[in-house]
Amino acid sequence: MGFSIWVCCFTLSFMCVNGQSGVEIVGGTVFIEGKSAIARTDSDFICATLDWWPPDKCDYGTCSWDHASLLNLDLNNNIFLNAVKAFSPLKIRLGGTLQDKVIYETEKNHQPCTPFSKNASQLFGFSNGCLSLSRWDEVNRFFNKSGALVIFGLNALTGRSIRSDGTAVGAWDYSNAEYFMRYTVRKGHPIYGWELGNELSGNGVGVRITADQYASDIISLQNIVKLVYEDRQDKPLIIAPGGFFDESWFKEFINKTTKSLDVVTHHIYNLGPGVDEHLVEKILDPSYLDGEADTFSRLESTLKNSATSAKAWVGEAGGAYNSGHDLVTNAFVFSFWYLDQLGMSSAYDTKTYCRQSLLGGNYGLLNTTTFVPNPDYYSALLWHRLMGRNVLSTSFSGTKKVRAYTHCSKHSVRSLQQGVTLLLMNLENTTAAETIVRFNSTWTLEHKHKSHGHRRKIIGLPRVNKRSSSRTREEYHLTAKDGNLHSQTILLNGKILAVNSSGHIPFLEPLRVNSSEPLKVAPLSIVFVRFPNVSLRACR
Repeated sequence: MGFSIWVCCFTLSFMCVNGQSGVEIVGGTVFIEGKSAIARTDSDFICATLDWWPPDKCDYGTCSWDHASLLNLDLNNNIFLNAVKAFSPLKIRLGGTLQDKVIYETEKNHQPCTPFSKNASQLFGFSNGCLSLSRWDEVNRFFNKSGALVIFGLNALTGRSIRSDGTAVGAWDYSNAEYFMRYTVRKGHPIYGWELGNELSGNGVGVRITADQYASDIISLQNIVKLVYEDRQDKPLIIAPGGFFDESWFKEFINKTTKSLDVVTHHIYNLGPGVDEHLVEKILDPSYLDGEADTFSRLESTLKNSATSAKAWVGEAGGAYNSGHDLVTNAFVFSFWYLDQLGMSSAYDTKTYCRQSLLGGNYGLLNTTTFVPNPDYYSALLWHRLMGRNVLSTSFSGTKKVRAYTHCSKHSVRSLQQGVTLLLMNLENTTAAETIVRFNSTWTLEHKHKSHGHRRKIIGLPRVNKRSSSRTREEYHLTAKDGNLHSQTILLNGKILAVNSSGHIPFLEPLRVNSSEPLKVAPLSIVFVRFPNVSLRACR
């Protein structure tokens, strides 16, 4: 039988957050199970993608990629560098549709190394494109400077013929990839993982490869990695298939790669096409958001029932396919979808979540032309800094419009205490939520470096001197500028977040509030709440 702790949360009036009053308030309770973690993520759970699309990649009459391709991205932009460095580290997955049309330049090949060009008669609507060795060196200098962890998506279609029904036939010809990998090692460019192919699993997108053949190709990739990295202890991860979850295909593939695969990646675009006029309705519909839990659950079960040691990643997720939707997937409203995905996926033992994209399309964490952070960038950075690896079972009793996720807090270099961080999102547009938090666990209240014993009964935190730091918590309230969900400006505790004239990312300063004060989550707002002095068994 568990033990509950009654914790009155903080108060922050809607007037203070949005400058409005007269808002209806509904009550609710967050229940947090603190005895043991239900899942565990990577410490660098947040990941973002960089793609290959050239400027003339267009969807629904709009060309939204500009110079965001790996081949033409401005690597000297200071905002870009600072945005990546702020994560220390950020996983960056290099890949996308055109990765399966990339040729890697070799020192022996004297043919011109030309970029992608539009050609409607060719696969994916573009010609093959070439990654020059000099550009690869430039990209890696940026990654070294920013401290990024690089996952590189290899071309999986070389050497195959494609039938009229879209089936790719034949084994993977890895000769060009092997040369590229050897060059990468020789130049000392660190690679966190090599991923084979993009969206070629199951029914594929344009092209598909059978699970049996894909498994054989992964064994080939593993052999090459062993050969190329033979005298290195920390070998890159072997990652695949980077496609949409198809249960029967994934089961066969996973069961045939039990000794060769480190990470199973799948993609998520559950909101439909970017042109859909109902995206905001879907994002704010809790029933719609819940729908993706089935995918996470079935993949988790597939891995648990296999002999594999491979872990699940979301390898690419942009929500709405075909480059997203301007002023939706790059605006404040999208943080509800994005943070809900981070919370939900981590609860099903997903180790890493790669957002499409870091830059490019209408779903970038950064603006495609200015590199200025969009709202989701700050949402991702707060998650990265506050949410630790251990995931706690969390439920919210009250309105269905409040989403709740809890992790043990990430350890801070400024504090020896870990604590617990709760994420709450209010999808209601006119109603605020006032919540009570209950921990079902043996629980300890920490005072500085002293423990004040275990509480095994329902208690209320007493009021304390406001100057005392031992019973305060940290609150990070996120709202849209002027309450406009389509705004690309986000406010933290009522203050606009913006880079300064030097391109530096702003400091994310919390409100520190007496723990005995109640918590109110404003309409259409997001709040991270860190309880630094709550020590749960699951977090020790």
